[in-house]
Amino acid sequence: MKRAITLLFFGIMNVLVAAGCSSDDKNSDAPTEPETFEPVAIEKTNSTKIYVHYMPWFETNESSADKKWGYHWTMANKNPNNIGANNRREIASYYYPLIGPYHSGDKNVIENHLLLMKYSGIDGVLIDWYGTFDVNDYRMVKENTEQFIAMLDKVGLEYAIVYEDRFLPNVVNAGKAISVTSAAKTDLSYMEKNYFDDKNYIKINGKPLLLNFGPIVLQTPAEWTNVFNVLTTKPTFLTLWNESVDAGDNASGEYAWVYKNNTYLTNFYTNNKPKLNVAMGSAYPGFKDFYAEGGGGAAIGWTIEHNNGATLDETLSLAKNANLNYLQLITWNDFGEGTMFEPTVEFGYTYIEKVKAFAGVKSTEIVFPEISKMYNLRLEKRGNADAQKKLDQAFNYFVSMQPAKAKQLLNEIK
Repeated sequence: MKRAITLLFFGIMNVLVAAGCSSDDKNSDAPTEPETFEPVAIEKTNSTKIYVHYMPWFETNESSADKKWGYHWTMANKNPNNIGANNRREIASYYYPLIGPYHSGDKNVIENHLLLMKYSGIDGVLIDWYGTFDVNDYRMVKENTEQFIAMLDKVGLEYAIVYEDRFLPNVVNAGKAISVTSAAKTDLSYMEKNYFDDKNYIKINGKPLLLNFGPIVLQTPAEWTNVFNVLTTKPTFLTLWNESVDAGDNASGEYAWVYKNNTYLTNFYTNNKPKLNVAMGSAYPGFKDFYAEGGGGAAIGWTIEHNNGATLDETLSLAKNANLNYLQLITWNDFGEGTMFEPTVEFGYTYIEKVKAFAGVKSTEIVFPEISKMYNLRLEKRGNADAQKKLDQAFNYFVSMQPAKAKQLLNEIK
């Protein structure tokens, strides 16, 4: 009898092991692996593709090799290690990010930014990019860009590169390339190999979209023809407004920017847009640079007041009336020039709420504060594997458009 009971016990144990559990597991509090979902597109009524210009150039004293804050938080005379009575760090900006100054390569920051973008109806990100060479902070910008790109697919947003050809002479002067065109060819080859074939890289007219902030250095059609000869497929190439003549037939169109007042936007929509194969408009909340205050050089010389959101209302209205296929929001996070859509202490979620209304997002659920709450919990629960797995699950609910489940899970984390 005793032997029969023993055999029965081991038989039950074997069944439990085969089922992937033990007698101890039945009461285990070990966190389950997060359930993953494919990203679901947000429903909206405005067919205009809405993109946002993004700066991946921020560093903190924890992220940098020399343990110093990056230039874009300090300029020449600000020290973010100084914390004021309002518990804010001293940064080179008139405005303060709601999540505080950050490292652009931090996955928690990227998660926060991308979820806010997704729920505001933004379709994709236009990433300001300095190239492939290890000169000044260009390598850091590239590394941060690729951390950002790695999460875009998980959220379900697109991206394209905004190439800064203005820095090519620095590459040559550092002895990294023999000419500005050879340096540009290296950069373009890298883009084609590593970005252009991504399924979430923005394509217009069947070709990868490439913007140029200029041209500044490569200012002749012959130079651009030479540079693009390294590519298998020539991109849909957009220059800054009124600059496409520098690229000649290589240019597919132009994109608007921010300048002095809205008259320039009106002129672009009236005079440039009808003549361009591809025209990308712009909308912005204001412009107030910190360069003189921060010792970062002379002030730009003009400002556009934020006016409690009136400037953004005006530029979005101009975009709507222009019947655009493509609109660029300027910018997500250029704090040094005060053009940020990213939530700030000063403006809260006002600007992305206006984008959400412009996009015609159908969901009326309040999610922006919950996304910020998730970022704060990421920091508070750092090192807590159970909490982080729950936050991973909340992220998966957010990207699959199940915000109610995400919010419920956030509320369970103590």
